[in-house]
Amino acid sequence: MNKQIIGHFPQQIINLLHLDVAAGTPIYISETNIAHMKSSHPDDFAKYGCDLKNIISTPDYVGKNVKDNSIEFTKEYCIDGEYVKVAVRVTSHNIYYARSLYVLSRKRTENFIKKGTLKKLDK
Repeated sequence: MNKQIIGHFPQQIINLLHLDVAAGTPIYISETNIAHMKSSHPDDFAKYGCDLKNIISTPDYVGKNVKDNSIEFTKEYCIDGEYVKVAVRVTSHNIYYARSLYVLSRKRTENFIKKGTLKKLDK
């Protein structure tokens, strides 16, 4: 697998985060991205890696990380009370890749929401 499409940028997220990207722009994942996720957060990837497409396509919150310019897709899992974030970064060739997946602490997530760093999506 060189790269596989796991989602697209919808207009709603582009507008909410003021992104300079066309609606429908694909989000990819590659074997190296998966290897990075598995090595950086193995337990989180084992639990939520199979849900990558769902997190990207139906996040509960989105945000833009000013430190690394990544776009963050965050989903709340009510069963376990966990927030799972997938960070998407753009390459120098304007290709967007899911780069990391991990569980955020509830307190940290609530702080991001309170500060407006993570924005709730209307369903």
